[in-house]
Amino acid sequence: MAKRDYYEVLGVNRDASEDEIKKAYRRLAMKHHPDRNPDNPKAEERFKEAKEAYEILTDAQKRAAYDQYGHAGVDPSAAASAGAGAGFGSFADAFGDIFGDIFGTGRTRSNVYRGADLRYNLEIALEEAARGTETRIRIPAMEECSTCHGSGAKAGTSPSTCPTCSGHGQVRMQQGFFSIQQTCPRCHGTGKIISNPCSACGGSGRIRQHKTLSVKIPAGVDEGDRIRLSGEGEAGVNGGPPGDLYVVIHIKPHPVFQRDHNDLHCEMPVSFTTAALGGEIEIPTLDGYAKIKIPNETQTGKVFRLRGKGIKGVRSSTHGDLLCHVVVETPVNLTPRQRELLQELESINRKDSGRHNPRAKSWMDKVKEFFES
Repeated sequence: MAKRDYYEVLGVNRDASEDEIKKAYRRLAMKHHPDRNPDNPKAEERFKEAKEAYEILTDAQKRAAYDQYGHAGVDPSAAASAGAGAGFGSFADAFGDIFGDIFGTGRTRSNVYRGADLRYNLEIALEEAARGTETRIRIPAMEECSTCHGSGAKAGTSPSTCPTCSGHGQVRMQQGFFSIQQTCPRCHGTGKIISNPCSACGGSGRIRQHKTLSVKIPAGVDEGDRIRLSGEGEAGVNGGPPGDLYVVIHIKPHPVFQRDHNDLHCEMPVSFTTAALGGEIEIPTLDGYAKIKIPNETQTGKVFRLRGKGIKGVRSSTHGDLLCHVVVETPVNLTPRQRELLQELESINRKDSGRHNPRAKSWMDKVKEFFES
């Protein structure tokens, strides 16, 4: 059966541009791909026919030969290999270029790459995290070369299109029944050749510099929170958009408070006498000092909660609490008189330990019960 005219197969004029040919092929490939037409054997034939026409007409030399001599001007074995031997591949492979052009991620055409994202670890005080602050940071980054404006070429010159890949950045290799697309070995995927590289950047189009940025820290940030500075990452390649900078927050250890989400915890040393007799003590908060009444006979481990004296988180509508953990402090560096008084107190306690030291007596009773059982 005689082959149809390639232009007729794709439904384009003989003077159609490469983009028009490509769009026509995509439309037919989408319509006739075997993965979409598993029960229609004619669809596979139409797909192969369109694929063969596309591969001939997008190759400048083969298209010129076809325009002059028709099918006789194109190597029959090569055409057959391209149309049948290479098969129809996967559905994703057939439409890879489509998604690349739509979303700007394809390398075959534009060779434009987004710059890398950067990370900066920022350590701040607990008070700064609670109230918010603004600080300045200095970071190293790859910036667009100001001498060549990112082209990589020496002033007065410009990059030339790579003759190996015709500016695509990739070349197609035929290996038996398989057609493999790989990065162009000459231009390394850029699609361009720089004969006279820029002396400032060595032809890369980017140079490493330091820049100072202002960072606003919102009130309530916590350990590990990230602040994104859009467009402050590394510069893109070949005019691509820059990446982003992520500032990761780390909270410095505080001498008084420990943070637990929006709550704050602190140890509250209480003298032996105050714990026994009760009293009032003053404790620090992030907003100043607060007073707490200590009831008599307070034990170590007792927790006093001050509501609303914690931190209001970034994603919270209310403040956390401040939890004060009582630690009864045993007196040290005793004077003879203090020793005498404490010995007298201990003597009185022993006469009725169950009354004056109930926890100690209960513990000793359990120990005796354990060894006697």
